[in-house]
Amino acid sequence: MLAAQRQALILEQVRRSGGVRVTELVESLDVSDMTVRRDLDALEARGLLRKVHGGALAPHRHSTEEPGFEANATCQEAEKRAIAAAAARLVEPGSAIGVSAGTTTCALAHHLREIPGLTVVTNCLRVADVFYRSPRSDQTVVLVGGLRTPSDALVGPLAVAAVRSLHLDTLLLGVHGIDPQAGLTTPNLMEGETDQALVEAARKLIVVADHTKWETVGLCTIAPLERCDVLVTDAGLHAEARRQVSERVGGLIVAEEVEEARPEPPEAGAGGRVPPSRRGG
Repeated sequence: MLAAQRQALILEQVRRSGGVRVTELVESLDVSDMTVRRDLDALEARGLLRKVHGGALAPHRHSTEEPGFEANATCQEAEKRAIAAAAARLVEPGSAIGVSAGTTTCALAHHLREIPGLTVVTNCLRVADVFYRSPRSDQTVVLVGGLRTPSDALVGPLAVAAVRSLHLDTLLLGVHGIDPQAGLTTPNLMEGETDQALVEAARKLIVVADHTKWETVGLCTIAPLERCDVLVTDAGLHAEARRQVSERVGGLIVAEEVEEARPEPPEAGAGGRVPPSRRGG
């Protein structure tokens, strides 16, 4: 395979999933580690991706660029499912929680439906819809009003005023980016203000974010990294990032992806023969 063909395949995977790992590329492209790294160097030099420890991610977006919900929903799907399941285990039955907008928090909402006695405050249409489709008599869902953003968040003065009158036990916050200096960020100023109000209203802050959010910086800081009580992320977060997070965040949880169960092969009958009903042709 020519270098141009390999690099096109690498870029396609980066666009589809948001990032690639060197070990995965070595296996899928059937080339050496050194060849993969040369390809990544060449693509980074053209500004088409950015190298990180053990792989590469999509290039940095402008700080004001705000992808829509549908665009984000197809990125890191397995990682987001794992993060959502791990974060849900931190939520206590009967508590009052806030859930911000985002694709990871939307995945989380499906798990939260199973927790009894919750009062859920959200500024996300998609999150509210998860609860409204399968309502529980022991759960209360409050959707704040406001202006709708591309990520399906409701923001602005109405949302901020509603949130500031509340007192939450826990906030489950999805973010655009996490950076050691900039903290937790978003590209939307009004969404940033609304998320700031949610953070101020909560006693405990749990941030849910996959590894591609590390060192991504949006226009507006929601809160410093130290304000985060627990960060739930995936195994793609490299060792140096984990070290920095561990030094500044109350707790770090790395969620492991769970492979879907595969069907078992047909069992043989007596004497090792396949029963007639299972024989082919």
